[in-house]
Amino acid sequence: MPVEYREEPCRAALNRVKGMGFTWSLNPYMGCVHRCTFCYVRAFERRADRPSDDRYGTSIRVKTNIAERLRQELARPSFDGEQIAIGAATDPYQPAEGRYRLTRACIEVLRDAANPFSIITRGPLIVRDIDVLCEAAQRTDVSVTFSIPTLDVDIWRKTEPGTAPPQQRLRALTQLVDAGVRVGVGMAPILPGLSDRPELMADVVRAARAAGACGVWANLLYLKPGTKEHYLAALERDWPELLPQYEQLYGRRAYADATAVRAQVRELAREHGIRDRRRVKLKPPAPPEQLSLAV
Repeated sequence: MPVEYREEPCRAALNRVKGMGFTWSLNPYMGCVHRCTFCYVRAFERRADRPSDDRYGTSIRVKTNIAERLRQELARPSFDGEQIAIGAATDPYQPAEGRYRLTRACIEVLRDAANPFSIITRGPLIVRDIDVLCEAAQRTDVSVTFSIPTLDVDIWRKTEPGTAPPQQRLRALTQLVDAGVRVGVGMAPILPGLSDRPELMADVVRAARAAGACGVWANLLYLKPGTKEHYLAALERDWPELLPQYEQLYGRRAYADATAVRAQVRELAREHGIRDRRRVKLKPPAPPEQLSLAV
């Protein structure tokens, strides 16, 4: 399907988030051409009465003034420098970033303000911004997570049709880690009956270790209305034999128990020695009071 890009200014850059591990999110774009069948943002789109089916990802809003808005919001006396998550609702390094460079502009603003931030992405394009990421990491806390649920080519192609291959993400991870940026792997979402097979999860952890990942974590698929209908339709097309399993797991709820999967990935990370092995660890200078204590 052809993709429409709508250049529209935004009223606000930051969005307050509840129930997550961060307080603020920042999304330079709305809509995502990755078109992942499991994308949880489809649920938000349906709730906002926007398309959550195959049309999602065919219209991308480009927030042309987001860097300027971000600079203004960070300068407010009421803003206390809390962590900002980039890419919580749409990938900040999808192809549009190659043209518009809004994510890079926002990182430059965060660098200048020494405001901590994290990035989650499936886009190897992030290596273009190694310079500004390194500059930011020397002033504030910076972390990057590559979302890599599986290395299985068939599962990847059918569930993440618009994304770069997982091996490209791993190569990008290595480049960032070698430059001193703290980077991990998020195995999310793990798909029941597909990417939850022990050997497939082990493949990802082993590859993450080889690429130099500083950490790895996992989460299981959840299916809210909007996401659920689209994902199950794709499942019926590609793996119809799994439909009874999903009816059992998700028939009356959006969440399945992720305890076992998380425990398996933690054990795999321990077994393969996943930890921060960066030769150069970029980090902000210690506050003056810590320096005096060290002396």
